[in-house]
Amino acid sequence: MKRKHIEQNDKGAVFLMLAPALVFLATVCAVLFLWEDHRVPAAETEITKEQTDVLAAQPEGKISEEEAVLENMTLKEKVAQLFMVTPEALTGVDVAAAAGETTRAAFEERPVGGIIYFRDNLQAKSQTTEMLSNMQKISIDRLGIPIFLGVDEEGGRVTKIAGYSDFGVDNVGPMGALGDSKAAENAGKTISAYLTELGFNLNFAPVADVWDNPENTVIGDRAFGTDGSSAAELVSSAVKGFAQGEILTVLKHFPGHGGTVEDSHSDYAYNNKTLEELEASDFLPFRAGIQAGADMVMVGHISLPKVLGDDTLASLSTKAVTELLREDLGFNGVVVTDAMNMGAIVNHYSSGEAAVMALKAGVDLILMPADFEEAYRSVLKAVGDGTLSETRVNESVKRILKLKFKINNKG
Repeated sequence: MKRKHIEQNDKGAVFLMLAPALVFLATVCAVLFLWEDHRVPAAETEITKEQTDVLAAQPEGKISEEEAVLENMTLKEKVAQLFMVTPEALTGVDVAAAAGETTRAAFEERPVGGIIYFRDNLQAKSQTTEMLSNMQKISIDRLGIPIFLGVDEEGGRVTKIAGYSDFGVDNVGPMGALGDSKAAENAGKTISAYLTELGFNLNFAPVADVWDNPENTVIGDRAFGTDGSSAAELVSSAVKGFAQGEILTVLKHFPGHGGTVEDSHSDYAYNNKTLEELEASDFLPFRAGIQAGADMVMVGHISLPKVLGDDTLASLSTKAVTELLREDLGFNGVVVTDAMNMGAIVNHYSSGEAAVMALKAGVDLILMPADFEEAYRSVLKAVGDGTLSETRVNESVKRILKLKFKINNKG
């Protein structure tokens, strides 16, 4: 009995303690009820047409295909997507002419964004078709997304397929000899057709440089013309020709390699024009190609001392990549470096340093680092220590994935 009396007293004390809180809660509920009863109906609130359009275009909770894939990728997978390498760099073999279990095992560990093939890899039509088909399947099996399968097939003196008896494809000839827009479009269409048949989906062409320096031998007749306006017209037509097939196009070598004397394969190459001079000539074919729908732009290892104020390479420069290419020329697609095993890079930077610098500058895809493993690990480390943010990595991977889904949806 005594225990029961104590419990009853405790309950009364608890009630007295809770009473103020209960009164406060009842007051809040009454206020909310009155507000709900008298608030302005939704139909009477002002919503601008712009807001309505945005809401209609972006249904609540809907995300893009690339964002959905990105959310499920690990950091290591995302970093691997930032690289396009040779099959030898991926697998460690001397010469890769197939994509079998060795390639599958290597890709499982380092699911790179793309593979670029050279003449030694391409031995016959049936062998190439099987190799590329297998490589694409390996990527789909591992990540559920396509892989960039690329080649340098410009026509003229830069081909890996045309003109070789193994493939039975005629060379369309040098771009500088085509002469008119129709010929440029037909050349793009022809190259696109035979590359698509083999299984490629990306071509490092067309060259958008203006060959306005006769001393320049690295570009020469690879360019469509010797002045910006005529080259721009033909570059635009070539891009449209490629687009008639299933080949992604890469404009190269921004900000312009045609006026240099030096060859960036060996060391620094200098374009000594002012920004005004570049805009009046070198930038014209790039702008035209971008407007025609080019998928990628390759940034060259070219110094712009009168624009950047020092010898910094365009491929490693925020001003060149982000300000000039993206903001001034309005390019929103994938930016890829020129090959990172060239003298202009390896003579001055380690593979890791160059990769991180390029990504910080705004580049999306690192092409052929001299030491892929070092470059890959350096980017991972840079994200880990805050030198490079994961947000920055995500921006590039989203662009890459968006372009890959374009491949997947062609045809």
